[in-house]
Amino acid sequence: MDSLGNKLKTAREERGLSFDYIASETNISTRYLQALEREEFSLFPGETYTCGFLKTYGEFLGLDTKELQSLYNSLKILEQPVPVERLLRDPSPLPKIIKVAAIVLVILVVIGGVVFFIYSFPDRNQGSPVMVRTATEYTLNATFLERRFYPGDSILVTQGDSTHRLVFASLGEAVTITTPRGPVVLDLGQEVAIDLNNDGSEGLRIIASDFARNDAVSGALLRFEQVMAAHFSLPLEILPPGHEIPQLILDSPNPFPFTLQAVFQGYCFFRYEVLFERDRPGRHEQYFQRTQELSIQAQNGIRLGISNAQAVRLQVVGGGRTIPFEVGVPGEVVVADLRWIRDEDNRFRLVLMRLE
Repeated sequence: MDSLGNKLKTAREERGLSFDYIASETNISTRYLQALEREEFSLFPGETYTCGFLKTYGEFLGLDTKELQSLYNSLKILEQPVPVERLLRDPSPLPKIIKVAAIVLVILVVIGGVVFFIYSFPDRNQGSPVMVRTATEYTLNATFLERRFYPGDSILVTQGDSTHRLVFASLGEAVTITTPRGPVVLDLGQEVAIDLNNDGSEGLRIIASDFARNDAVSGALLRFEQVMAAHFSLPLEILPPGHEIPQLILDSPNPFPFTLQAVFQGYCFFRYEVLFERDRPGRHEQYFQRTQELSIQAQNGIRLGISNAQAVRLQVVGGGRTIPFEVGVPGEVVVADLRWIRDEDNRFRLVLMRLE
């Protein structure tokens, strides 16, 4: 029976898939894919990650994930240390000659298996089949969409009564995107805002988050964001001169919609309420367990209630930036507002305001 690593490697090579291609489709780092095939499980940060990546990789290759998990469990059992008392006593009462014969037999079986594997393996000189990728069309249905695009891929963006199609045209020293307003060229880490409707407002922001120059095969990580003016049903709080600013998350000349992402590190009661949006009233609360995730989109602010400040990892995504932040110390119960305020210089700041 094939080992776990051989099953994964054989399935991948039979399909002619490269590690880079699989990494882009599964969001699993190349080094972790290679570690699975080499059965180097010590490279993973924890067994949860090992099992999760193994399941995702197996499903992508079309393998039986239950069988893969069983093989992994068998390997883990074999890695368990042998008790000292078993090492000190003779494991078998058989005469030495029988032991030697058994060892020789095992060696012959191993050699035979290696020879069979070498001669039965497909000739690598024949070359792997070339993967022909079909261009994909995406639709911006939410506030933002971020994923890896490849030349020929496109995205449909609806603003007002019009739907616009943008095409990832090429990737050389920079990314070139064809839009109804003309071509847009983005360098690494650069962002640009586009007035698709030609109404004087920049309704779409594009950010080139990651790409390798002149490497069209690897594609580019692009982020498309709808730019909407924040609609405040209540006036923004204006801090008086000299007032201490609460915990600053980010600042900007203008407020913009943002997303709060929460990844739970342990058991936690989490409550939130989106502020100042009439179409999203009410409080939401739930008990979360380790590895669960939550994303909350807001225009103006979010009121948070957390039973253990260190049981959840938080970050804000908005304006082309991702900013992690902490709300307190381990075991602390926190009630706070994450919201936009305006200072005396008329700049907008997204801050965390602790509530008593």
